[in-house]
Amino acid sequence: MSRHEIVVVDYHKGNLLSVARSVSAVGGDVVVSDDPQVIREAAGVILPGVGSFEDAMSYMRTSCQADACVGAIRRGVPFLGICLGLQLLYDRGSERNGDISWGGEWVPGLGVLNGSVTKLDAGRLKVPHVGWDQLHLTDHGRRCPLLVDVGEGANVYFTHSYALSTDVDSDLVAAHTHYTRTFASAVWEDNIFGVQFHPEKSSTTGLTILRNFVRVVRG
Repeated sequence: MSRHEIVVVDYHKGNLLSVARSVSAVGGDVVVSDDPQVIREAAGVILPGVGSFEDAMSYMRTSCQADACVGAIRRGVPFLGICLGLQLLYDRGSERNGDISWGGEWVPGLGVLNGSVTKLDAGRLKVPHVGWDQLHLTDHGRRCPLLVDVGEGANVYFTHSYALSTDVDSDLVAAHTHYTRTFASAVWEDNIFGVQFHPEKSSTTGLTILRNFVRVVRG
């Protein structure tokens, strides 16, 4: 395996090739794999955003992907969670069995970051939140290696019904977005990066973010 290889984790929920193609387009040496050993040996890991919180965690735990991801993070491997992949990094989520209504029971996540994932409340704005929206950078975000050359108010592409709740650590929030409520749309702690939007669908800004991640992986 190349020392620069980035693994896109395949937890058998949707087409992940668009993420891999985008990483490859910015010079990354990338492979899509469901093998925990391949994840453990990667120089960088991307956990993509497809499926529901409960379904994804169920598969990742039974397949040992969860242990492989947590182990990679604890060893300092650069790790990027995209959309659901960001949400899974946290303690718990309220999305169960693909049902976007909250049943009142929490589903445990990977627990490498503290906080919860809850549903966006529908009102005058429709949920799911689908389409282009803005990133509002925090001071922490302006120092984030993933967001180099990403300007305040940059437009990126979202498609989600759940988002980080208010109990997440505000010191780790790199950007906010406003839709039905204000939620953290990018986070960063050491080697852990997460974005609620889809960089692989976010045109030039998204490619800039993925290029930055490749640079982080390569040191």
